[in-house]
Amino acid sequence: MTDMRPVDANMTETSSKVATKTLPDAQTVTSVEHFTDRLFSFRVSRPQSLRFRSGEFVMIGLMGDPDPKTGKQKPLLRAYSIASPAWDEELEFYSIKVPDGPLTSKLQHIQPGDEIILRPKPVGTLVHDALLPGKRLWFFSTGTGFAPFASLLREPDTYEKYDEVVITHTCRDVAELEYGRRLIEDLKTDELLNELMGDGFWKKIRYYPTTTREQSPKMGRITTLLQDGTVFKDLGIDGITPENDRGMVCGSLDFNKDMKDVLEGFGLHEGSNSEPSEYVVEKAFVG
Repeated sequence: MTDMRPVDANMTETSSKVATKTLPDAQTVTSVEHFTDRLFSFRVSRPQSLRFRSGEFVMIGLMGDPDPKTGKQKPLLRAYSIASPAWDEELEFYSIKVPDGPLTSKLQHIQPGDEIILRPKPVGTLVHDALLPGKRLWFFSTGTGFAPFASLLREPDTYEKYDEVVITHTCRDVAELEYGRRLIEDLKTDELLNELMGDGFWKKIRYYPTTTREQSPKMGRITTLLQDGTVFKDLGIDGITPENDRGMVCGSLDFNKDMKDVLEGFGLHEGSNSEPSEYVVEKAFVG
């Protein structure tokens, strides 16, 4: 979840030299990994009091530049999906880099030992509680919209509730698929996860990556590949039905809208935390 519109914040600092560690919501960066010139992930310490459901997001950020007139600073905060599962001792995030982005232009330069602001109030619709029981769970993502599914793919409930988990990830280039590809591959040999979720839990996962610009084994937008039946043919699935299938969607606003049309065309209805149904969309995400 990346580079959102600014949110209102009441907290200010009077000096540009005041470190974020003076803020009560500061957390320490523990690791950073850059995948492309547009994408990176990072992990930070987890507040002891923070409890969240896999798939939710929080507001994170850094202090903005001092006001040229007053010298005061305000936090630059954006909504980011937590990419780590609810049981993890740290918090992981997956971010895009926007050269002129108010936050990501700064955030992409963080190093281990630096600190970020993290508001410990998780929310979101991409949670199991927002879906009715089903047999097959679909994760539909583009770009950094993979982040909440990185959390849910490492959540025991995902495999206890469903017989099959299909994760689709559409990006422009092959390199932009690397974060998701590596995470799914690592599930097979992760001893802790296999102990938590049972040996071979990962066999329930069907991974379906596509690219829209660079040549790859599977080209095209997932919406098109669903509507023309290519996905079902490739995976050996009869189709999507409201009786068996449940869906979660996270991507750009246009992608979310298009996916809603596709899923409702299959007879699925949108759900929420208060009214569970057959699919949910993360409305807070833009990226």
